[in-house]
Amino acid sequence: MEQKSLARWLKVVLAGVGICALVVYFVVLPMYGSSLMAEYPEFAGRFWPWMIFLWATAIPVAAILIFGWKVAGNIGLDRSFSLENANYLRSISFLAVADGIFFFAGNLVLLFTDNSHPGIVLFSLLVVFACIAIGVAAAALSHLVKKAADLQEQSDLTI
Repeated sequence: MEQKSLARWLKVVLAGVGICALVVYFVVLPMYGSSLMAEYPEFAGRFWPWMIFLWATAIPVAAILIFGWKVAGNIGLDRSFSLENANYLRSISFLAVADGIFFFAGNLVLLFTDNSHPGIVLFSLLVVFACIAIGVAAAALSHLVKKAADLQEQSDLTI
């Protein structure tokens, strides 16, 4: 697969993930929450704290998608192994781990303010694990891209 084709496919995948995230954050979650409020009116006071919290977790996701788009753009421009891409991947790693920590801490705050259930906090550990896995993978890629960029720079200087 050529670099331009790979970059195009990466951008298609990132756009798909972005659209799915928008649908989940702004259609599915509010719709599910409002149906829960209709079925269980005693939980109506918990709807807005949860929605605001979940929408706040969308901010790092959007930033991750933007950095991923920039990496795909650099791949298309034949700058796959650059310090710029290494920095983007490092930022993705930081944002993913930070979002996971924020998600878990927010779940604990909602639990202690009687706006959540212990089962939800336990389930959130799966989300935190996914965030940390993405963060570790992005950190490893960042390290490898940085090493490759250093090798490429040495090679360019040798010739």
